[in-house]
Amino acid sequence: MTDPIVVTAHFVPADGHFDAVYEALLPAIAAVHEEPGCILYAIHRTPENTILMIEKWESAELLDTHGAGPAVAGLNASLEGKLARPAEVTRLEPLPAGTEIQGSL
Repeated sequence: MTDPIVVTAHFVPADGHFDAVYEALLPAIAAVHEEPGCILYAIHRTPENTILMIEKWESAELLDTHGAGPAVAGLNASLEGKLARPAEVTRLEPLPAGTEIQGSL
């Protein structure tokens, strides 16, 4: 069994496009929740008025399948012209601490 993997994706909306970026993300959220291996796929507004997506996948292989799939392709197309720069995607390495439940995502 492989370890789950956590990913963040940071979206910086172009001026005046926050709502359009948010609306573009909503269909992807629903679609991705149905994908094999998706444990968590959630978006949050940052203090800078950007959007941070936090994802958790059962394995890197299932994450890679997701990245090459139709939900991501559709999301990328729907975000075209709405971002100030390309989304920054970061795969995180867990450093568990504390209790098993509270020490990692």
